[in-house]
Amino acid sequence: MKIKAIEKDSVLEEMGVQPGDTLLSINGNKIEDILDYKFLSEEPVMLLEIEDARGEILELDIEMGTDEVLGAVFDEVNLDIKSCHNQCVFCFIDQLPGGMRPSLYIKDDDERMSFLVGNYITLTNLSDADRERIVRYRIMPMNISIHTTDDELRKKMLHNRFAGQIMEKLRYFADNRIAMNGQIVLCPGYNDGVHLKKTLNDLSQLYPEMVSVSVVPVGLTKHRKGLTPLQAVTSEDARHAIALIEDVQHQMTARGHKRFVYPADELFLLAEKPIPETEYYDGFPQIENGVGMIADFKANIAETLKEMPKRPSHQKIGLITGALAAPLIRECAKALETHFEGLSINVFPIQNDFFGEDVTVSGLITGKDISKQILKQHEMDRFILPDNLFKSGEDLLLDDTTLEDLRTHLGVPVTRAAFDGHDLCKKIIKEK
Repeated sequence: MKIKAIEKDSVLEEMGVQPGDTLLSINGNKIEDILDYKFLSEEPVMLLEIEDARGEILELDIEMGTDEVLGAVFDEVNLDIKSCHNQCVFCFIDQLPGGMRPSLYIKDDDERMSFLVGNYITLTNLSDADRERIVRYRIMPMNISIHTTDDELRKKMLHNRFAGQIMEKLRYFADNRIAMNGQIVLCPGYNDGVHLKKTLNDLSQLYPEMVSVSVVPVGLTKHRKGLTPLQAVTSEDARHAIALIEDVQHQMTARGHKRFVYPADELFLLAEKPIPETEYYDGFPQIENGVGMIADFKANIAETLKEMPKRPSHQKIGLITGALAAPLIRECAKALETHFEGLSINVFPIQNDFFGEDVTVSGLITGKDISKQILKQHEMDRFILPDNLFKSGEDLLLDDTTLEDLRTHLGVPVTRAAFDGHDLCKKIIKEK
């Protein structure tokens, strides 16, 4: 792999290795990608084979000190990402309209991205060598899109005749002590009811290596022309799914285990059931998958307000959110208004015209919908948007609207806050 940069004060900097040099092998093992480097470079004694810019091969004998770092930096973005070969009936990318930025249409199904950034993979394109490397390097937790343990149903849902034998694949990892998190996208008429019950019971047999399983409702946009007909998850569907999940949770806790399976926040909201307290989530193993985010958010606000002195704050602040979470955001806003005398918070739930009104989560709000629905005569001093609206590392929304575009349209400061409660409190009391 070609080295992008060398960390300052690292071993490789001391040895004169330069950006642009190529790391060929460590202890005789070929370096093909970032995972090879991450795991092979943990050895205390290494023989590195490096090709420099002149094409000369250098051999470096290295003994790592306790506080030393090797120091090679690679461009992880340029991994040769494995594409998804499935045609899942619920695939959200297939429901995107045309004309959006190209990166949004990338379908990856790559075990390396599961480890590096937490993506969920189906295991349908995993070779024997890939599986063996996962075990050899102890790459975990593996995040796996399961959806059902019924082989024929899984083939149908993934539209892939090689999508079967899922329990055999999961048992291989469990037998080799590889920790896993599973995901089920709940599609009414497919993997709900008796199928959901069977899937959860099957997966519970793999505990504790199967650390957790989440159940998330299928997301449907208005751009499904020509795709497999699917039904949205109704309130009744959500309540029935939660009841099945609770049955499995009771079985697990009766045996002294963790709850193991958790509904996504969206299921509780659809079912019009209260969001559980933080203890329910057993350490939040799938918080990045929308499981327990609201409970954590509310707890963070309560904890932060305990530490903040009460003081006047004569501001009018607009909080932008999705339609589904708006009632809970209003509840949190009232707590903030009570704490800071004179503070006025308006919650602006945005209807998703871009993807369709059935899409109600905040992470899929576009700048055009915000601009269209919040008039310039809003009377707010400033607005705060949740971080999950934006492309990672950039002030760019899904439709390429920028944060500066919103500031121009709204005519007041617009900032972003992480969805963790604490950051929102800090942004709220900040006067600018």
